[in-house]
Amino acid sequence: MASNSNADSSTSQANTSADDTRGELTAQLDELLNTLSNKFAGVSSEIFAKMDEMSRRLDNLEAQLAANNKNSGQT
Repeated sequence: MASNSNADSSTSQANTSADDTRGELTAQLDELLNTLSNKFAGVSSEIFAKMDEMSRRLDNLEAQLAANNKNSGQT
């Protein structure tokens, strides 16, 4: 009977150790995914900001070209 008790004890410890390892791995993966998600959100925001700035600059350029064409046509 003592040997069964020892076997059960070591199986229980192995299961606990495996569960701890899985829990740590899950926590690390969650942290990695959160970090990647935050970085992706930051890069996306930067890209959209640059696109908005480019759009404003193109609008200004188009307005200047239209004004120049209008002035050239009147002379």
